[in-house]
Amino acid sequence: MSSDFSSEQKRYLEGFAAGIGAGKLAGKAPVAPSAPSGPDAIHMTAQDSVTAAGGKLVDQEKWKRTEHPFDAYARFKEQSRRNEAPKPEDNFRWRYYGLFYVAPTQTSYMCRLRIPNGILTHWQFAGVADIAERHGGPYVHVTTRANLQLREIAPSSGAAVVEAVENLGLNTRGSGADNIRNVTGGATAGIDGQEIADTRQLASDWHKHILNDRSLYGLPRKFNVAFDGGGIIATLEETNDIGFQAVQLRAKDNDYKQLMWRVTLGGITGHKDLARATGLFCTSEDCIAVADAIVRVFISHGTRTDRTKARLKYLLDAWGFERFLGEVETLLGRKLTRLSESELLPRPPIDRQAHIGVRAQKQPGLNWIGVHCPVGRLSVDQVRGLAMLAGRYGDGDIRLTVWQNLLMSGVRDGDVEAVITGLAALDLSASASTLASGLVACTGKTGCKFAAAYTKEDAVRIAASLDQKLVLDQPVNIHVTGCHHSCAQHYIGDIGLVGAPVPVNDEGDTIEGYDIIVGGGFADQAMIGRLLWPKVPAGEAAGHVERLLKAWQAHRTSPDESFQAFTHRVDDETLKALAGGAS
Repeated sequence: MSSDFSSEQKRYLEGFAAGIGAGKLAGKAPVAPSAPSGPDAIHMTAQDSVTAAGGKLVDQEKWKRTEHPFDAYARFKEQSRRNEAPKPEDNFRWRYYGLFYVAPTQTSYMCRLRIPNGILTHWQFAGVADIAERHGGPYVHVTTRANLQLREIAPSSGAAVVEAVENLGLNTRGSGADNIRNVTGGATAGIDGQEIADTRQLASDWHKHILNDRSLYGLPRKFNVAFDGGGIIATLEETNDIGFQAVQLRAKDNDYKQLMWRVTLGGITGHKDLARATGLFCTSEDCIAVADAIVRVFISHGTRTDRTKARLKYLLDAWGFERFLGEVETLLGRKLTRLSESELLPRPPIDRQAHIGVRAQKQPGLNWIGVHCPVGRLSVDQVRGLAMLAGRYGDGDIRLTVWQNLLMSGVRDGDVEAVITGLAALDLSASASTLASGLVACTGKTGCKFAAAYTKEDAVRIAASLDQKLVLDQPVNIHVTGCHHSCAQHYIGDIGLVGAPVPVNDEGDTIEGYDIIVGGGFADQAMIGRLLWPKVPAGEAAGHVERLLKAWQAHRTSPDESFQAFTHRVDDETLKALAGGAS
């Protein structure tokens, strides 16, 4: 039989047999470690490079690797069946399904959804109210990412909520933990006469791109992406890790104005940074591929050893933009378009109060109606009532905004009054004072263990107090945040309040209070505010804000000087003195 083999084949067989014999003598053949494979390989490779260099992975990275959250759904359902509260590692894992266990503040889950571009149907909106009433607290929160949150969900209802949301055609996947969060877009996309581009398709494409690619879950830290089409309502894309801004190139040989998207990177206002222009521009067809490449460079090179420095901003700070963009281009296999700002037409201005009230759409005879939802909280009955009005009188869409309110679109001219009457019956309105329309507040101490103050309650009290004493002739935004995580983005408000415990004695006792920030801004006035007064007791915050606003009204250079401009013209000590003397 040996004559059937060539000499080369014989040598191979002899070597193979010798290898088996050596393995037997040693007890077993050595097995070389295999390289990571599958959709999680990019993350495992990044983790391995950290440990190979002598670094120590944070616990969350170890938890992801020990058991990927998407491989643990059966165990999560069993925990729900037993009404079992999650341990820390599972509290992290279940955030991949949008569930945050918020003990000790509340011994329950908060559930955050995914609603691309903030748009859902009236029947989905009503369905969310049904879920909240059946499984949690009888209310819904509109968030600063044009999203919805449900609260007070018992552990026994965790899985039921996730599945009920999916039954509505909505999703919670990846809305928490180290994932790409809800994608935001223009609130008036497709109905706004001034917009440069309709963001709905891009937001939907990016949403589905994420949902259908497991390799885009488990980043070094959370990641935010926004598309702003140049509509009249600000999208706050400058607060995102990636902000796409619709722009038009100046016409050269004809009247055609080419649409491009300016790419900005690194926004994270809680760390006092706004997204910065990169000089990079892309077409609508290229946005998803560019966003994907940016995320993958971050996945491979973002830190996994320090949670406080794990956002994209810090990789950009360490590398610089050119090195980072070079890596993006290498991954894409091509150069990307760079343009000078001088080649662009000016973007249309925003209206800081266009999210409240009745506005004509670009479709003749139709309107959107911006509903004031005080600090984003709606009862389930209000949600159902709003859904009914949108279905009966509008086009059936509910459009959530980053300003913690919602729009009903497609309302005919002849039906506007019926909607206004219907809102009043729900104890809601399409109007609000200048202060109330610019009021933003996070959940606060009522439902968040990190918060140092009762933000929603305090925000409502502050606005009510000021409305009795002041009449403002210009928009002023007041953002009230419970902690440094900056969910209400206190650094971009004209006035920002961030929860800060106030010491009351030498024994370490404290009361609720706030640091007061001034001078922030967004959109074309984007700027990070600065600390003016630290550790103001919560009961005194309204008085400080009142005196500050009165000082502005009394000492501005003209009726046109904005509050932000005033606070940047006047130094801190003078500002305090003027506010202290304002009556």
